[in-house]
Amino acid sequence: MKGLSLTGLILLAVSVLLFYLTSPNFRINDLQMSHVMGIMGGVGIGLIIGGMVGYVSKGSAIRAEQKKKEFKQLQKDKEELEKQAAEIAKREAELQAQNQNPQI
Repeated sequence: MKGLSLTGLILLAVSVLLFYLTSPNFRINDLQMSHVMGIMGGVGIGLIIGGMVGYVSKGSAIRAEQKKKEFKQLQKDKEELEKQAAEIAKREAELQAQNQNPQI
C-alpha cells in the first residue's frame, strides 16, 4: 500500500508538472469546468483502481492467513500422532517383555 501511495503521488506530481509546462500562462482565474471534470475523472479512476488493488490484496492476505492456520493445525495433528505412536511403541515393548518373561 505504501508503494501504491508513493506511485500515486509521483504520478500526481508529473501531471501537475506537465500541466504547467503545456500551459505557461495559466492562472487560477482561468480554471474552467473542463479542468474540474478532468480532476474529478482522474480521482474517480484512481479510486476504482485503488479499490480493485485493495480487493485483490485483501483476498491474498486472507488466503495466506488461511494457509497459516492450516499449517498450524497440521503441526498439532503431527504432534498428536507422534505421541500416539510413542505410546503404541511403549505398549508393544511392554507386551514383548511380558511374552519373553512369562510369570507363572
